[in-house]
Amino acid sequence: MTQNADRLLPGGPGHVPAQDHEVPTARDASASPGGKDVAARTAARTLAARTAGYTNEVRRLLDAGLVVVIRNGTSSRPRVADIVAEAGLSNDAFYRHFPSKDALVAALIEDGAERLASYVDHQMSKEPTPAGRVRRWVEAVLAQAMGDVAESTLAVLWNGSGSGDVASGRHPAAGPLAVLLHEPFAALGSEDPALEGSLAAHATLGTLSDHLWRRAEPTEADVERITRFLLRAVSGAPAPDAP
Repeated sequence: MTQNADRLLPGGPGHVPAQDHEVPTARDASASPGGKDVAARTAARTLAARTAGYTNEVRRLLDAGLVVVIRNGTSSRPRVADIVAEAGLSNDAFYRHFPSKDALVAALIEDGAERLASYVDHQMSKEPTPAGRVRRWVEAVLAQAMGDVAESTLAVLWNGSGSGDVASGRHPAAGPLAVLLHEPFAALGSEDPALEGSLAAHATLGTLSDHLWRRAEPTEADVERITRFLLRAVSGAPAPDAP
């Protein structure tokens, strides 16, 4: 009798912990091996779909903003109404992502700086030698002052002249463009590739700005002159012929 009673007492001989007898609930059964239940997985899918939709909205606003900025040139600044009309979106969509028109222009400048750095990097990759990569870098940067690209670049910078890096006189692409010179400068014997890359970026972008505002396209002679200057500054010796 006592032996049988002990088996029924918590902690008694032969007692099996209660958790070993717990029956899985519907909520437990819905959990995936990854630990997320149906609610979490459904919310994640909803969030992913919303993120994709918002990314599409932002890209449409940026593309439309660029179209309007280029269309207006340096004669007038775009209105939010013009941008949303070009994008085929509503004011609500615009203010969902940007608190003001200036915020969109700042994003346009950032987007343009990233595209420029990507373009310059691609051009540099075509050259096998450090000197050749430096020349490609100069050529690709100065190309922003040529043809239709010049007008669009000038229009964007003019619209952003009241805020951020542009207002401070610092070109928004200076940082990433300087980084692209670290490797070739180091190979050419630079004692401080980071510093000299930064100096080269600011000097070349300053020259680009001069060409843009004068509406004067840089020539092959300009490219060669700047390339030789940079190579001499980095190596401390007469520059080799760049291909």
